[in-house]
Amino acid sequence: MCKVKSLLVIGYAAMLITAGCAEKQQCKPVERICAANVEKRQAMQAAEEVLGEMHFSVEKEDIEQGFIRTQPLSGAQFFEFWRSDSVGKFNSAEANLQSIRRTVELNMSEEGGQLCIDCTVRTERLSMPGREVTSSSRAYRVFSKSDTSMQKMNMYPEQKSAMAWIDLGKDVRLETEILKRIEKQIVKK
Repeated sequence: MCKVKSLLVIGYAAMLITAGCAEKQQCKPVERICAANVEKRQAMQAAEEVLGEMHFSVEKEDIEQGFIRTQPLSGAQFFEFWRSDSVGKFNSAEANLQSIRRTVELNMSEEGGQLCIDCTVRTERLSMPGREVTSSSRAYRVFSKSDTSMQKMNMYPEQKSAMAWIDLGKDVRLETEILKRIEKQIVKK
């Protein structure tokens, strides 16, 4: 009986160690992908399909330059299970707690007979200043012109002018996910 318990403990420990290794390998960032025998137009089409599947809308596209930029996309909430733009636990939690948006830029260039694709994802957080709370009965008016029976998002003019999107830097996990999906899409064709 003791041997069975110790074997179970060893088995569980091995599973945890292996799962930890798999997690680190899965999160290894991909900075760029390069593929031979791929035309820029074909790669652009594959990239558009991937971005569309991820619910990004293309804002600017230049086939000759090999450039695609998307419109900002607000981060997926926990109940939007069909969306895949919040990669990783931290990004998912952050998108549920704050107003987050991401913009994708893809650059394609030919190097040494191969087509290389670079991806940059910029993440921003909405900063919306509150108003001073002068009494507990007016706490519901900190962020908007609401009343006790109906909460609305009607901001005060000084709040609208002070609202801004703060740059949080790159989202390396989403960059990696996009590049892997584009590579998979290119191989399919």
